[in-house]
Amino acid sequence: MKKIIKYFSFVALALASLIACETTELDLTVSPNDLAANQGDPNLILNAIQLAYVSNMDAISDLGAEVTRIDYMFGLDYFNNYQGNTFDGIWSRTYSSGFNTTGSGVQVGMASNIQALEVIDSETDTDFSFHVGIGKVMQAHMLFLLTDYLGQAAFSQSLNPAEFPAPLLDSGEDVYAAAFGLLDEAEAILSASPATQGATDLFYLGDTGKWIKVINSIRLRSYLNTGNTAAFNAVIAGNNFISDSSDDFQFRYGTSELQPNTRHPDYVADYTPSGAGIYQSNWTMEQMLNTGDPRIRYYFYRQSNTTPGADAPPSGDELSCSLAVPPVHYFDGGYTYCSVPEGYWGRSHGNDEGTPTDGFVRTASGVYPAGGLFDSNAFGPNGITTGVGLGFGGGGAGIEPIILASYVDFWRGEMAATDAEKSAFLRSGLEKSIAKVQSFGSLDGTADLSFAPTAAEVATFIDNIVDAYDNASSGSTLATNNFNWQTTPRTKEDIFAEQYFITMYGGGTEAFNYYRKTGFPTTVLPNWQLNPGRFPRTFLYPQNEVTTNPNLTQKSDLSETVFWDTNTDSNFPPAN
Repeated sequence: MKKIIKYFSFVALALASLIACETTELDLTVSPNDLAANQGDPNLILNAIQLAYVSNMDAISDLGAEVTRIDYMFGLDYFNNYQGNTFDGIWSRTYSSGFNTTGSGVQVGMASNIQALEVIDSETDTDFSFHVGIGKVMQAHMLFLLTDYLGQAAFSQSLNPAEFPAPLLDSGEDVYAAAFGLLDEAEAILSASPATQGATDLFYLGDTGKWIKVINSIRLRSYLNTGNTAAFNAVIAGNNFISDSSDDFQFRYGTSELQPNTRHPDYVADYTPSGAGIYQSNWTMEQMLNTGDPRIRYYFYRQSNTTPGADAPPSGDELSCSLAVPPVHYFDGGYTYCSVPEGYWGRSHGNDEGTPTDGFVRTASGVYPAGGLFDSNAFGPNGITTGVGLGFGGGGAGIEPIILASYVDFWRGEMAATDAEKSAFLRSGLEKSIAKVQSFGSLDGTADLSFAPTAAEVATFIDNIVDAYDNASSGSTLATNNFNWQTTPRTKEDIFAEQYFITMYGGGTEAFNYYRKTGFPTTVLPNWQLNPGRFPRTFLYPQNEVTTNPNLTQKSDLSETVFWDTNTDSNFPPAN
């Protein structure tokens, strides 16, 4: 349901952008997709590229967050959860038109549209190089992500159907090299500060200097994946990357409900007349509750102040697992099988139960990043709030986080040479994240911000986390004797990874990469089922492409690794 609602939200968002822009006169009996490349409106083409990119980032972020427990994953078995259609839409929006329907605003894929922009730029007197430059940035980022999540992608034989009607996939190494090349091309174009020519830049309003910072930040995340320390440090030395929250790479949503719907997809799913539609991750909520994380009231909006099976009587009607006896692998590890106390009413990893009538008691998306309600303990005498609804809180005017300055600090911490340096980046990442998250409180005009954490409380939380990191030992928490999730001391690696994942709430694309590289945190909840199958090292190829491309054979399982993933243990990551 979450994915369906998100898709239709993006359809409406695409329409909003396209309707708002001037259009050239077209013969309406001819499909715009059939126009010659030099006949399209470059500004509308750029709109379509940006919207396709945002839609893909939202979809990939969901996948990365689900498998790493930042978000809740439905279903006991990874292979059945993530079948061949998982990447159909993402692949199509990247390359061509197969998935995109009339009215979606992205009938032609990003790569095809960028190719069209290059033709227009070369054949007209007007300089449309700005369009081409930022298009290449988004194309490069998408190629990196397709490689990370699928292992391979199409590049060298793509967009040339006359010669290659059934394009072969390029190796991950080759796609990475091509994506770095696109970033170089984009930097050369944007360094000249070309004019926008009336284009709507949905991210930086035409500020090419900020786009250069995005280019270098995408380089950082890609050098991080491949372990290229020298190249990573060279970008850092250049000091022209996203290091301040004012430069954050993010997409802003609006508050329009109908004709068009421009609200954050999670808001659309949760703020409805029938209540919340998303289940939040028990792991994330419990981590934040146990550490007194000052972001918790912004991330999550509680509709009840108790949870069945935790601090309220079990309820088979509202939370059926609250009546169940946890399986041995949950019980022995001290994991929370069903219920997090204080009304943090979500689900644990892999829970495949049906949906009861809990829309007005389960925890909903908060004011960050979805533009919902700030949690200010608005409970009535019965311990229940008035609930979520249309227009509540920030009205959906949230963001899609893509690359934030706080994320970059964690990247720098991962690449740091010493524990002291890593500790410093852990601190700065938390400081930037919490400051950004707290700034969203003002979106909810009904919020009682007296419940917002004070500066002293924020400082204490950060000090406690950093002190815990500094005083912890190194290694895997699971390697300790008599492991219990609730009582076993965290290792440095676990503490760093836990805070990195929590910081990525709402924008979890890189969590999947970090988890496969390091295996941390080892403290994440196991799947409900003891044997959920292999953890995805990469996802299946898009089935639509497999069906139509005779040169492509679908994978038989999820065990294939991307080229930079050197962990060969079949049971890796250990927490699975």
